[in-house]
Amino acid sequence: MSSSSSPSSDIPAAFDVILRKTQDKTWLSFAPDELVSLISAFTPDRPAAIHTKGYLVLSAFCQRRRTEASTPEDGTESICATFNAPVSSRIADTEESEALAGLTFLSSLFDVDHLAGSAIFTRDGTLDAVMDSLDLFPKSRTIDLAVAHLLGHAAAHKSCRALLGTDHRNWLEWKSRQTDDAELRAAAAVALVKLGRGSKADAAEVGGTPEKNAMEDDELAALMKGLVVDSREASSLGDAVEGLAYMSTSPTVKETLSKDAAFLARLFTLLPKRKGAAAELLGDSAASPLYGTVVIIANLCVYRPRLSAEEAQIVKLRQMAKTPKGPGPSQAQQEDDNEPLDDDEHVKERGRRLLKAGAMEALTSAVRATDSRAVHSAVGKAILSLVEEKENRGKVLLQAGGGKALQAIIQAALPASKSSESTRPPEMEKGDFDSIQALAKLAITAAPVQVFGPNEGAIYDAIRPLALMLTHPTASLLQRFEAMMALTNLSSVSSEAATRIARAAGLTNKVELLMLEDHTLVRRAATELVCNLISGSEDIFNRWGGDRDAAAGGKLQVLVALCDVDDLPTRLAASGALATLTASPDACEGLAELERERHRVLPILGQLIDPSVVARPAADEGAEEHEQDSTEIDPGLVHR
Repeated sequence: MSSSSSPSSDIPAAFDVILRKTQDKTWLSFAPDELVSLISAFTPDRPAAIHTKGYLVLSAFCQRRRTEASTPEDGTESICATFNAPVSSRIADTEESEALAGLTFLSSLFDVDHLAGSAIFTRDGTLDAVMDSLDLFPKSRTIDLAVAHLLGHAAAHKSCRALLGTDHRNWLEWKSRQTDDAELRAAAAVALVKLGRGSKADAAEVGGTPEKNAMEDDELAALMKGLVVDSREASSLGDAVEGLAYMSTSPTVKETLSKDAAFLARLFTLLPKRKGAAAELLGDSAASPLYGTVVIIANLCVYRPRLSAEEAQIVKLRQMAKTPKGPGPSQAQQEDDNEPLDDDEHVKERGRRLLKAGAMEALTSAVRATDSRAVHSAVGKAILSLVEEKENRGKVLLQAGGGKALQAIIQAALPASKSSESTRPPEMEKGDFDSIQALAKLAITAAPVQVFGPNEGAIYDAIRPLALMLTHPTASLLQRFEAMMALTNLSSVSSEAATRIARAAGLTNKVELLMLEDHTLVRRAATELVCNLISGSEDIFNRWGGDRDAAAGGKLQVLVALCDVDDLPTRLAASGALATLTASPDACEGLAELERERHRVLPILGQLIDPSVVARPAADEGAEEHEQDSTEIDPGLVHR
């Protein structure tokens, strides 16, 4: 019996049995009939339910092999040992159903385990057999479509891309230009996009010149945009969305897509409103309309990276090292960096268009539809870009529940709290901070009840991720700054919130260090947070002077010094903290002792009331006259 002749009604039940077997530690591999059923599960004549079951079985098997292997290479070899021979023989078979089963299975393997898929694709004879199938079945639409999809998967990976030459490009261009079959046209266009983008990246690595694309980006983008708007075939829609997910990194394409309201409306309808098996399965695959749509939104509204002076210099040196003698990708990259369509004003305008078209509703639907980490990460990145503009934050909160969506993403991604967290921070990727930073921006701008609702439990849940962003060694200075500002707002909600913030692992030590930071805004934010914590947390009150000890004396000295800095908000926060601490006799005694030792406390505090009445401390006698007169009387300082 051929691989495609198994009764469809028997396969789901057989797959359920296989899934249970994969959980058994004594299970080794598929029985011959099970392998036949799995390889034939992805042909287009099979129902979607069988495709879904097939993906689940294939994923469980690959995960099992990866877990058992000592190295990634061993895992790849183990998976290939099971599938290489039967898949290769089917692709080369002279019976169409067998060839189709082999082609569609290999594409599905790329979705589940791209390392194993790449290993089989790059073995001697595989690509030749794939292209021979086009000659064996010249009138078969399903073979053409399967080959286009397989080449599209292969084009996304460097090792496979190296095998694709002019003949493969020409065939893909031919199929992308025909108008009789929209599904085939979309699949071929996506493969061309991946091949073009990948070739540019490959050339950039070695400083070479990429091969010229057969079709211009504008032409490809228009083709796939039209397919999204007009097509009703799920496959062609998925291919078109996938292609646009790749192409929407181009500034010109970003502008074109963001200005097309009909396209955006149609794109957002592709997102499921509830969680389902199909969304779960392909949620982190570029072939999933769910993931592809979220990536498009994220690409359209993303800002250029904000580089520090040191980071900018490193990038410049790398570009100089890779610049070829002739025109090449390094120059193209520089042109992209200077592209006016990607400046902040254009990005802000694209964000406004997206919000008007319903992007936030689409993003929150994506969070509800799947638990996929990749989808959640892309949603967090998109919302972070949208809330960069302060005017958008109210819309993100009120129109679509953006705050709740961010909290759901953070709770799913955050590692479980452990007792060892105080000494060693949990492992977190750079992208994990996107959702936390977006939530911090909302918490800075809006009242806590608007962001988290009336339930204080949601506020308490937000403390740990914000504290992690503040203390984690991989967080940027901007992220730490925004975490402190958000925590300052949360600490004003209640004494319980302030106490929980104060007890977050490593937070107080980090904030005390940041109070000495040279950056004025960072130092201000740290001082304001300490001021709120002193007022709301008994632990911090005692730590900063409520108890008499040497450490408290040093902290009082820091606050006194911060009362004398040029930045008025910092002086207000520091003097406010001192005013609160003077409710403690121990703190008053500590200040008196500092005055006896340093002779600076009374002059500094006196200047808070009236800078002209009290002479500056001796250490400042050499200051310029205009610097002495720059501090004006402030009612807030007088009150403190």
